[in-house]
Amino acid sequence: MAVAAGLTATSVAMGADGDSDRSGRDTPALAADVSVERLTAGDLAQGIDALHKHLQRQPKDATGWATLGTAYVEQARTSGDPTRYPQAEKAYERSLKLRPPGENDAALAGRAALAAARHDFGAALSQADRALRVNPYSERALSSRVDALVELGRYDEALRAAELADRRRPGIPVFTRYAYVLELHGDMKRARQVLLRALESAFAPADVAYVATSLGQLAWSQGQYGRAQGHFTTAVRADPEYVPALEGRGRTYAAQGRTKRALSDLEEVVRRYPLPGQLAALGELHEASGQRERAEEQYALVGTWTRLARANGVATDLESALIEADHGDAEEALRSARAEWSRRESVHTADALAWALHANGKDEEALTYAKKATAGTPGYQNASFLFHRGMIEHALGDDKAARRFLRAALDLNPGFSPTAAREAKSVLSGKSVLSGPRGES
Repeated sequence: MAVAAGLTATSVAMGADGDSDRSGRDTPALAADVSVERLTAGDLAQGIDALHKHLQRQPKDATGWATLGTAYVEQARTSGDPTRYPQAEKAYERSLKLRPPGENDAALAGRAALAAARHDFGAALSQADRALRVNPYSERALSSRVDALVELGRYDEALRAAELADRRRPGIPVFTRYAYVLELHGDMKRARQVLLRALESAFAPADVAYVATSLGQLAWSQGQYGRAQGHFTTAVRADPEYVPALEGRGRTYAAQGRTKRALSDLEEVVRRYPLPGQLAALGELHEASGQRERAEEQYALVGTWTRLARANGVATDLESALIEADHGDAEEALRSARAEWSRRESVHTADALAWALHANGKDEEALTYAKKATAGTPGYQNASFLFHRGMIEHALGDDKAARRFLRAALDLNPGFSPTAAREAKSVLSGKSVLSGPRGES
């Protein structure tokens, strides 16, 4: 079972076939086909430094270059710095020049992860399939294939891919993805069971933090704040530097009305992890607390990050659509949402397009997509999706449907958003006659 133990700067590099390097040469600091995403930031930075030194001495090490590329991808993800993606791309290109694609599943699987990180999920799927033709047991390729199918909205295929990955490479990266696919299919009980299975197999602190955070996020999405807080506490205790655990704990504090603690956690998160979702979460908490100027600062930073990400090859239309619809330029939100829908028809893109159409007063068209986002197939239950559907029904004058979906959102996760939850309650109480998002009449 794959675990992160031994993936520090003293570990031995593994080749694409899983054999350790017995040549006696210096080896890179990180294994080529392990879950780099579960390393702490310090271990990752240390590993990258060691890889640089190794590749200066052994510049023809194809596996080393592939591993460096993957480390750059993860560093971009954890730091919010998209400038690492071009560096990753160059590292993979170097690896493939040294070892051809037909023998280099590590670089192909890495390219799949890079494409997914840039939100080019069609390319991610293609590269993952190429890697699996070379090595059917590549953990990274199996995982990236599940990710790509999920994001493309191909949920039945994603479930089959997760089941295949579980048969071939059962371990924490596969377990967490399998659980998410089950969640998307509305099977929350089995999703939790799979994550608990993963937690039982977690021994390294980074693994414990990773899985416990996934359990916390699942509980939070169901409004189970006590359970969520317990999981996030476990994660932070295992790895105090693990940012997703801090974010989850902060969102849980916010949902419980513990605003001071929520602000402390979320401010630390955006200091270290300034990505759109996290910036918007902090902005909404400030907004709900009456600090509109501070909220606007966070929303403005989203635009700064988006421009930087696009300059480094990241498709940001999904994030842009939702945040612009709520806090910025409604027309830009709609352009972004339509562009994203043209690339992938998932429940998330359906929801974003519905909300962007609503922001532009196109509620009849918006309802078509809101129905896709909240449909019984695949069965995903998301409080924000239900809220959006309810507000669109409200704008169209269907009070009965509006109340049904707004109540469902609050019943599922009453603290899903400090501002949207308040707005849902306002409509249900009959105090609101809003027809646009966030106070636009």
